[in-house]
This record gives sequence, structure tokens and C-alpha cells, in this order.
Amino acid sequence: GFVYAGMGPDFRVVVTNARKAAQKYYLTYREVQPVEQVVRESALLMQEYTQSGGVRPFGVSCLVAGYDDDGPQLFQVDPSGSSFGWKATAIGKNYVNAKNFLERRYNDDMELDDAVHIALLTLRESYEGEMTEENIEVAVVGE
Repeated sequence: GFVYAGMGPDFRVVVTNARKAAQKYYLTYREVQPVEQVVRESALLMQEYTQSGGVRPFGVSCLVAGYDDDGPQLFQVDPSGSSFGWKATAIGKNYVNAKNFLERRYNDDMELDDAVHIALLTLRESYEGEMTEENIEVAVVGE
């Protein structure tokens, strides 16, 4: 799954490209594309736009979460085309405070309910307005 911070139309281009690449991979190998390859191809697209003349760089950062043979994974892809693997991270407005909040509270041994609770607390730190089931979505990546 992809989430983003930045320009919506740029995000749609990145996701459409990733979907096409994943479908092409599936039609060729008859198996789901590994998460790291999806991230690498998305990062390559964003990096190409950074260096090419006549086009502007993408104005979007993405978090990519997925599950494959290596287990659950989380990656961040920046507009420059660089990608990073994380256990927990944040992008967008006030991301520095959110990352600091996650660094203080995250640990590898926490239960799923605790992890969801920490994620919601992190969102609440920078969310303007009331958080309800109407304006917040939570997804869990697993088998």
C-alpha cells in the first residue's frame, strides 16, 4: 500500500506506474512482485524526473508498506528518488516531531494493538481538528 504527502496528481502518476510494473512482473513470473522491487522502481521513476530536462521533479513523498517473503516492510521514497527502509516513520507536515515521538515509543516487541495505539497517538500530535472514524483510516500490513 502507498500513502503520500504532497501533490495528489504526482502521487497518482507514481502509483499508476507502480501498478503497471507490478502487473507486468506478475504476468512474467506468475508471482507477486517483492516490496523492495516496487519501491526501487518507484524511486527510479522519481529520480529520472529529478534529472531530466523539460519536466519538473515530483512533488510527493511516499510511504510504501507491504508483505512478502521477507515479512512486513515499510519504505519511504523521497522526491529525489532515494528510498529508505524503516520500522516506523512519518512524512508530511510536522514529520520531525512525529518521528521523534515514534523513536521514543516504538520497540520491536510491541503487540499489534499497542502499535496501532502508538500510530494514532502520533497522528494526534500534529492533526488539526477532531480525529474520528470519518477522517482517519488505519491499515495493518500482514499475511
